[in-house]
Amino acid sequence: MARLVGAYYMSHANWAYRPGDDWNETRAGRQHRSDVPFDDLSTNRQKGAQIREARHVLSTEVERAAPDVLVVFGDDQQESFDFNNFPALSVYTGAQFEGRRIDDGEGGEQPKRATNAGHPEVAVAMLTGLMRKGFDPAFSLDLPNPERGMCHAVMRPAQTLGDFTIPVVPVLVNHYFAPQPTAMRSYQLGRAVAEIIAELPLDLRIAVCGSGGMWHTPEAPGAWLNEEFDRTLLDLLKVGNARGMAEYFDGYHVPEDDSSQLQYLTQRSRNVTGMPGFGGPQGGTRESCSWIAAAAVVEGRSSAIVDYVPVYASPLGVGFAYTRVAD
Repeated sequence: MARLVGAYYMSHANWAYRPGDDWNETRAGRQHRSDVPFDDLSTNRQKGAQIREARHVLSTEVERAAPDVLVVFGDDQQESFDFNNFPALSVYTGAQFEGRRIDDGEGGEQPKRATNAGHPEVAVAMLTGLMRKGFDPAFSLDLPNPERGMCHAVMRPAQTLGDFTIPVVPVLVNHYFAPQPTAMRSYQLGRAVAEIIAELPLDLRIAVCGSGGMWHTPEAPGAWLNEEFDRTLLDLLKVGNARGMAEYFDGYHVPEDDSSQLQYLTQRSRNVTGMPGFGGPQGGTRESCSWIAAAAVVEGRSSAIVDYVPVYASPLGVGFAYTRVAD
């Protein structure tokens, strides 16, 4: 039988791969809320180093667990799908996929694209298992947009956690464009995936990853960083309370003076559909629902919070954590 060996949680934003030297140059072109703190160059460099170390800790944890397959919960941001047809949930069942890799900010020549193996047998088990459990996922046998490739929400965990050596099953959930599945539906998805792994008659070590988040509304006027929101989710993750994470997320009410959230809720821009969401934060912050899905797979187990780094230049909460599963 298949064995669940761990869960990993990571931010996938460009900021998590930049050393800090040019963060304030980017900040200068954005419209932050006036009370967002300002970090000097030295602080930004130190935060960049913290993030690199956190990524290293996570990759070391994956190496220790030695999974045969990594199931990644992530969101597509018009990389594979577009608004001609945008699925709420899709499983990639192809034998491999290609996409863009990212420079880790440490120099050196790197190819712009990379290829990672999929795992059709596990992917089909996920697809059909979810259908049996009341979900109606779409599926892709190949990349809908080969020139763009697989979404960065999958490519960056594939690079960071396994350097493109671990077969990956992408489970793509629309966490970015309203209307999205609720956090509670993401929790239910994770619980269903846990059951599918437990039922899988294959001698495989399987790990899961929640890719994205944490709080951010990229490039929105009046953007700010709600560190209390992020730390509440991390506190619930730490004690294994995935359902509590979902309830807290869905129960969050956008303050009337939060212009960055209101923009995502009410205005049409290059980042949104103009349609309303179902509650909870909008924009990139909803990628935290990928963490909730992964946490639900290992519900009840405590997690280690590797680091949480507030990047005020974005502004963005960059987080990393993992859950060990004894086997």
